[in-house]
Amino acid sequence: MIATIALLLATTSADSTARPVPFATPTATALRVASAIDDDSTPRRRTKAVELSDAYYTRLRIHRIGSYTMLPLFAGEYWLGDKLIKGTSQQWVKPAHVTVAMGLGALFTVNTVTGLWNLYESRSETEGRTKKIVHTVLMLGADAGFAAAGAVGGNAGHSASDARLHRNIAIGSMVASTAGTALMWFWKN
Repeated sequence: MIATIALLLATTSADSTARPVPFATPTATALRVASAIDDDSTPRRRTKAVELSDAYYTRLRIHRIGSYTMLPLFAGEYWLGDKLIKGTSQQWVKPAHVTVAMGLGALFTVNTVTGLWNLYESRSETEGRTKKIVHTVLMLGADAGFAAAGAVGGNAGHSASDARLHRNIAIGSMVASTAGTALMWFWKN
């Protein structure tokens, strides 16, 4: 619009020797106006390109697969632990509980290594940084909680209070890690 007014002013002058101005299309006028606005604005900072290795994406895939297997393992471990606390007489429950707990330990070891390695490799990437840091803190807290649950788990068979302590620490760790996982699944940038 400003360019159109400028064209009209240029064609009309005080003297009668005005030259005709070639027809200005709306698109050409809009381009002139847009370029005039861009020239007046402050320059924008370009985002820095971050190049990640192929190994980064392989570790990310392993990490994601681990996160999908975590919740079913939690459900199984809770069910087995609940059977132990209720005093089941079935002999297979305790070895199954220990086996699933060891599987969770292996899963959390793999996911901690792949997650921290990828966090380090993507350290110069600013997009989604807060989400990744919050996720990391929650998951490292869950790692510590599972280690503590394992440490007090040996005494869980000897007293009801130790069994409740073991269960409460494990459930708290499950909640922290589920929150950290849900954060990555549902918090979009």
